[in-house]
Amino acid sequence: MPELPEVETVRRGLSPVMEGARIVRADIRRGGLRWPFPDRLAERLTGAQVLRLGRRSKYLLADLDTGETLITHLGMSGRMLISGHRLGKFHHEHPAPEKHDHVVLDMDNGARVTFNDPRRFGAMDLCDTSGLEAHKLIRVLGPEPLGNTFDELYLIDALKHRNSPIKTALLDQGIIAGLGNIYVCEVLFRAGIHPTRKAARLSSPRISRLVPIIRDVLGEAIESGGSSLNDYRQADGELGYFQHNFRVYGREGQACVTQGCTGKVRRITQSGRSTFYCAQCQR
Repeated sequence: MPELPEVETVRRGLSPVMEGARIVRADIRRGGLRWPFPDRLAERLTGAQVLRLGRRSKYLLADLDTGETLITHLGMSGRMLISGHRLGKFHHEHPAPEKHDHVVLDMDNGARVTFNDPRRFGAMDLCDTSGLEAHKLIRVLGPEPLGNTFDELYLIDALKHRNSPIKTALLDQGIIAGLGNIYVCEVLFRAGIHPTRKAARLSSPRISRLVPIIRDVLGEAIESGGSSLNDYRQADGELGYFQHNFRVYGREGQACVTQGCTGKVRRITQSGRSTFYCAQCQR
């Protein structure tokens, strides 16, 4: 499932063709995906201007001049694809509709934005922009790891009573919004923290060290266009390449990349997800 860097990469790809543009036609090709679409979705989108395209955690947020915000989650296989635009590399005609093109938005600048989702675990919803923070999908989220409210003092306080493994705690979207399995593995490796160590037993200096590492890993992944695993693609259809920089994720049995370390990357399962780590480097 796309994590924060992948969703931010998609937002950056969509922004030049959606922000300031008006939706002249919304073609809703099924009744819903993971959940039913909101009532009259096509009618409510058609004619609306996109004032701002933002992101909260793993959700894309399109603020409309109608006073509503379109919330989009890509799910496991969702892609937002651009065609028909004459800006930069988006210089190609609209392709023929595909089987899994579920929502198609034609913009007044000539662009077409298509939400394609073969597995149909994605989602779209509309809510009043003024009530966005109270929406059921948004209100449960913790601070953005790249935002100003996420700092060392916050994380120390959030983890001090957590008896779960540190990896499980960092995956909790109520503590940090947007972190997923891949990047938590990479963060813990760089921090030298064993993924099964209890969060509450980590010292304040070790927790503080996590904050800049989280920001560094996410920043590097965004600049690399995300990690192209399974179905993920950027908005222009290209692959991201941060997966080439993985230090532990997906490297089970391979030598640790830390200079002087003779250990190998191990894999265990935590809460049904694969965890990759080096037992010699991570304590």
